Amino acid sequence: MLAEASTKDISLAVEPGSFEESKNVARQGGNVAKVAREELESKTGNKVVSPLSARKILATAKDRGKIHE
Repeated sequence: MLAEASTKDISLAVEPGSFEESKNVARQGGNVAKVAREELESKTGNKVVSPLSARKILATAKDRGKIHE
């Protein structure tokens, strides 16, 4: 979400006029999120990104009886 929000804010400030300029803005927004993620991981010592998906988490919870259909 941070990448999207950063890209939107940068785009509003820069007002790209071409597709290439928009691609550059998108890269900048992604870089903002990357730097923030790396900083958080260095401060906490924990990975922020997980290989788990919501589908896998919900399936596990359902199997353990924590979610009822």
